[in-house]
Amino acid sequence: MITREQREQSEKLTLSPYAALSCNATRQKTADLDPYRTAFQRDRDRILHCKSFRRLSHKTQVFIAPEGDHYRTRLTHTLEVAQISRSIAVALNLNEDLAEAIALSHDLGHTPFGHIGEEALSECLARYNNLDSSLHPELYRHNNQSLRVVDVIENDGRGLNLTNEVRDGIIHHTGAERAQTLEGRIVATADRIAYVNHDIDDALRAGIITEQMLPKSTHDLLGNSHSERITTLVSDMINTSDGSDDIKMSDVIWDAMTELRSFLFTNVYLRSTAKLEEPKARKLIIALFDYYIEHIDEVPSEYRQISGGVDVVAVTDYVAGMTDRYATATFQRLFIPSGWCNSGRS
Repeated sequence: MITREQREQSEKLTLSPYAALSCNATRQKTADLDPYRTAFQRDRDRILHCKSFRRLSHKTQVFIAPEGDHYRTRLTHTLEVAQISRSIAVALNLNEDLAEAIALSHDLGHTPFGHIGEEALSECLARYNNLDSSLHPELYRHNNQSLRVVDVIENDGRGLNLTNEVRDGIIHHTGAERAQTLEGRIVATADRIAYVNHDIDDALRAGIITEQMLPKSTHDLLGNSHSERITTLVSDMINTSDGSDDIKMSDVIWDAMTELRSFLFTNVYLRSTAKLEEPKARKLIIALFDYYIEHIDEVPSEYRQISGGVDVVAVTDYVAGMTDRYATATFQRLFIPSGWCNSGRS
């Protein structure tokens, strides 16, 4: 039997001096310590068992409603980020439990239909607040909502009471401001490594691009396959960060990954035939938002109770938490006439 105290002592003796130690973790609300699990292990388990995590399996990553079982969802993306994050954390002798907990929770606030849902909610919030949406394109940010999910929405409004180290990693996994812990910084870069590579893989499977279309310079630097590219990026990140008090890649490899990301924007994210459903998804999200603003009593009571009496908060939480299929079914129920049968005779 290994107790929590023994695990904490092992961290002190074996982890890098730059690692976050679970014995130093803090929470917003005090909680009894677990006899066997460290604070970060406990966070990971709370995340895995929460409703928002389960819903990730039915939320779009990039391709809306693809025909096929092998395209990434928000859940499979999350698991890939967690795997990459753990590999890097282990190699750098950092706290892999903290890295995994941040990775598993970083996208809990994502809307249905991927980033197009995020954009649609930003547009709704701008209009609701009489703002120019072009000047406020990110009124809804999934990292902020992810933090709200774990702080407020989950557990019947009580939140998950995660450690502040995990919370910091969630809010800073995207954006200019970086996480305070190295484990949080690992997740931020692992997120990009994961989506750049699996979006290429999905686009190849869909026939939108071919391997030969990828920039030759990135082939030369990163490799000619999904596996080779991830291995190169992860290895470079480990070697460049080793012995440092920061997480980073070499400039040449970072630039190559950025070039691949630009390629994806040009050839997949903005122009591909796989994105033809996005205007429909945008209209669907806007229609649901507007409907529930006008019919606030139809928003489930649990969302209204944690909204602070602000209708737009309740509606945003409710719509953002929907899966793709639940949002579609709700739209059909509210706006599409359904068949009926008159058993009487004329």
